[in-house]
Order: sequence, then structure tokens, then C-alpha cells
Amino acid sequence: MRRISRKKKRLLVIGACALVLLLLVILVVHGIRRLTAPRADTEQGLEYIKAAESDDIATIEQKISQLEQQDGGDDTDRSCKEKFASSVVMGDSITEGFSEYDVLNASSVVSKIGVHLNELDEQVQQVKELDPQVIFLAYGMNDVISTAGDTDQFLEEYETLVDQLREEVPNAHIYVNSIFPVTDSAVKKEPELAQISEYNTALKGMCDEMQVGFIDNTELVEDQYYEEDGVHFKAEFYPIWAERMAEVAAL
Repeated sequence: MRRISRKKKRLLVIGACALVLLLLVILVVHGIRRLTAPRADTEQGLEYIKAAESDDIATIEQKISQLEQQDGGDDTDRSCKEKFASSVVMGDSITEGFSEYDVLNASSVVSKIGVHLNELDEQVQQVKELDPQVIFLAYGMNDVISTAGDTDQFLEEYETLVDQLREEVPNAHIYVNSIFPVTDSAVKKEPELAQISEYNTALKGMCDEMQVGFIDNTELVEDQYYEEDGVHFKAEFYPIWAERMAEVAAL
């Protein structure tokens, strides 16, 4: 029994030595292969980089645009409600058409019929609670009539509104819509509305000084979009106006 035990031990020692030797051989062969392997060919990569450097900016932008479209889809598929999900349009009865015709969600419209610039505290608080990323202001039609040509008073009240919003909603980007033109029949009823162009010129100057975005809507409307009063608009105009604001603000 003792001889068999010693023989087994001898065999085990020999087997272990053989295994260690085999592992050493494998490691040596692997090391030799790594040392003798040819270096990676970087010539093709260098040629690609040089070619990319020679591309003009327009080509690069086009490629980026194609990649973005493949990744995110066509932006035209997004509805107005989706684009204005983090925005609020503040205004008077003209603005109210956005919710009346279901163009924007109720949470994206803060408006009141017949409202003036000097009575907007309630609306400002509503917007503060909504905490939008973008605020579009659409006031002025009622104020052109009430100020009767006094653009200084008009601008003072508009500036107060902008300052108030900057204080209450400091992270929001503010855009000011121009006052829409009206028809000749509307001017006959309210002669002060003939001065809308002068008010818009003053409004743009205010926006430039306050570094606020100005959206000129003068050429946006056509006769076919007006209601009978020549001031308010039909339902089909509101998506056009919304797209204009979304374009300017890059929504």
C-alpha cells in the first residue's frame, strides 16, 4: 500500500510540473506574437480626417441636419400644442382665439377680453404659477385707443410689464408681438387705430433697448383672415400666427 501511495505522489508531481511548463510555453508564444505583430495601419484614419477638414461648413451642417432628422424625425410633425408646451402667450381678446379655437392648450394661453397694459397683475401671477420657459406678449390694440396717440405712455406701461415679468419669471425668454394692422372699416369706427404703425415703430425701439425679442406680424395677415369687425381673426389664422412665433423663438 505504501508503494502505491508514493507512485501516485510521484505522478501528481510530474503532472503539475508538466502543467506549469505548458502554461509557460503559452505565455512565451503569446508575448512573441505581440512583439512581432505589425503596427495598426493609421493611414486610412489620417486620410479621413484630412478629407473632413476640407469639407465646407455647409456640407457639414447638411450632414448634421440629416442625422438629426434621422434621430428625431421631421419637426413639421409636431403640433402647435407640442411646440408651445413650455410657453405662454399673454394678451387680450385677439390672443384668446388660441384657446377658443383649440389651437393651443389652455395652460399656454393667459388672456382677457378688453384688457389694458396697466391692469395685468392678475395675468402676471397666473404666468408666474405656470413658470414657462418662453413668454409671448400680444398687447396693444386696446391701448392704442386708450392712449390716443401718446406712445410715451404706451411704452412706459409696456416696459413696466416686461420688468414685472423679468422679476416674477426670471428664467423665461420674452418676445413681444407687434400690434396687428386692422382694416379700413375698423379705422373708420376707431380713428386712433390708424396710428398702429407708429406704435409698432415705438414698440420695436423699446424691445431693442430692453433686449427683448420683437416679432413683426405686419405682413402676416391677409383680408381673408379678418372677422367682420376688421380687428379680430378667424380660426384659420391662429395656426399661422403660432407657427410664426414658434419660428422666431425656435420652439
